[in-house]
Amino acid sequence: MRNEERSTCAGCGTRPEGAPATGIGRRTFLAQSAVLAAIAALNACGAADGGGFTAPDLSGSSGSGATTIKVSTQPALATVGGVALVTLAGSPFAIVRTGATTFLALSRVCPHQGSIVNKTSNGFLCPNHGAQYSSTGQWVGGQRTSSLRSYTTSYDATTDTLTVS
Repeated sequence: MRNEERSTCAGCGTRPEGAPATGIGRRTFLAQSAVLAAIAALNACGAADGGGFTAPDLSGSSGSGATTIKVSTQPALATVGGVALVTLAGSPFAIVRTGATTFLALSRVCPHQGSIVNKTSNGFLCPNHGAQYSSTGQWVGGQRTSSLRSYTTSYDATTDTLTVS
């Protein structure tokens, strides 16, 4: 059935003569809906650009070098097991207090396609692909990928300063 044959008056069921056809047929609607759903799914997975983030290089080879933070400015790091979400060298990091004077620095950039992982009660989760990581950054489930990139840390208790490189 053509679109012109579908446009009818709500009251009498006929289309007034000369009135333009409106609406689309069921088949066209379903086909267009399927295309839009596919586009939405691809965008959610980051197929176009993957989020655009990469784990930073703090080794100094790219000129970034090490960066420091004052631990006392991060209340979450007051106790062992605490996790602070910070920005270092313009990139998202998670700092995990693993002991009285030991820390772990993890890039929050998902190694799968560059999305930013979120903190959960027991680790981290990629919101776009479902990759799950332990609190130490090890991949533990969801989308198969490598572990989060970790960085060398050194803590100076006298100045309460953590250096990440």
